Amino acid sequence: MNTENKMSTELHDFKDGNGPVRAARHCNGGGWVACTAHVDPSALISGDALVYGDALVYGNAWVYGDAQVSGNAQVYGNALISGNALVYGDAQVYGNAQISGNAQVYGNAQVSGNAQVYGDALISGDALVYGDAQVSGNGRVYDNAQVYGNGRVYGDAQVYGDALISGNARAYGDAQVYGNGR
Repeated sequence: MNTENKMSTELHDFKDGNGPVRAARHCNGGGWVACTAHVDPSALISGDALVYGDALVYGNAWVYGDAQVSGNAQVYGNALISGNALVYGDAQVYGNAQISGNAQVYGNAQVSGNAQVYGDALISGDALVYGDAQVSGNGRVYDNAQVYGNGRVYGDAQVYGDALISGNARAYGDAQVYGNGR
């Protein structure tokens, strides 16, 4: 935890299987932050939001609601993580990106720019979602796939392998875009 805050710590169980660990309420919003994580005072961690593990949240990023950032994940810039969203592993969310609902971003995945991931969407592996892209519903983007520009993935669509969705392209319904698909 950022030692500049000099906040008093106590034991808190993040329910990650590690039992109670040293943590404190964040100075900007009051959400829980483990002492192993780093959160800048400029970031907002509020409500029942949790930041733990070796996670980093900095800049003007907001984590609120019941959202969680954990592992080695990084959330920065003006990124917003809300609802029941999870960002974990080595994932990065930055720029003006928004992750909300029950969405998950994990592995080495990156979501940036003005991208939005919401609903029950999953972004994982080494996937990249950026620009003004949106992934929603039960959409899945994984492996080395990329969704960018004004690309949209929604419904039960899956984009994986080395596939790209870009421009104004849409993948929806039960669509699968994979391999070197464009």
